Amino acid sequence: MSRRFAGRTAVVTGAASGIGAATARALAREGAHVVVLDVDAAGGAAVAGEAGGTFLAVDVADETAYAQALGATARARGRVDVLVSNAFAAVPGRLESLALAEWQRTLDVTLTAVFTGLRAAVPLMRAQGGGAVVHVASVSGLAGDRGLAAYNAAKAGVVNFTRAAALELAGAGIRVNAVCPGLIDTPSLRRALDRVPGAEGPARAAVPLGRLGRAEEVAAAICFLASDDASYVTGTTLVVDGGLTAGTGIPGFLPGG
Repeated sequence: MSRRFAGRTAVVTGAASGIGAATARALAREGAHVVVLDVDAAGGAAVAGEAGGTFLAVDVADETAYAQALGATARARGRVDVLVSNAFAAVPGRLESLALAEWQRTLDVTLTAVFTGLRAAVPLMRAQGGGAVVHVASVSGLAGDRGLAAYNAAKAGVVNFTRAAALELAGAGIRVNAVCPGLIDTPSLRRALDRVPGAEGPARAAVPLGRLGRAEEVAAAICFLASDDASYVTGTTLVVDGGLTAGTGIPGFLPGG
């Protein structure tokens, strides 16, 4: 097995389940010491235990606590080589019924924490000569969804913030990239599908590959971007969606589909 992250320290936010947990495990398998950040103490501790890493109970919307967690990691491990910003919040609902507090919480966790986390990590990475940052955005940051206005706005912000940060930090040897997962079979997607009876069939049918993605498939893309295999890649957005966003949505022009 590849050991691309041997001797490196990686911090993964929102890593108690789903894509974050799969990423923590994948990084650990390739030699990284993984620091799991999440508000879910039981789930986060379990993932950290599986990965042989460290768990810190942190709400990334708390700027001070997040920065302290990154600083503590640097002091304990000597460096922070990889930061994967995966934590998110999403409140479904119609625009006219979406409370300002729900909008704000979505942006605080999903977008603002991406900024504050990177801002806190940059001095640490500069001091060691570089690092790799991967933001987990979404296909919902590339196009809109009915009932997810706040999430759409936040993820779109993550996509363009990634580009701006990559330009600014390239000279310091800090690469900044993003992944845009599509319909990935995670607990959060399961909860969303369960709210709308009969939604799973049409969701699967919308994906050209004909299935939901696996969290491990997104984790593989994240590990690539975080590794030296992507040493000449920065400011890019890697879409992992089974072809969902490849089409225009216009019906096919060939007989039989």
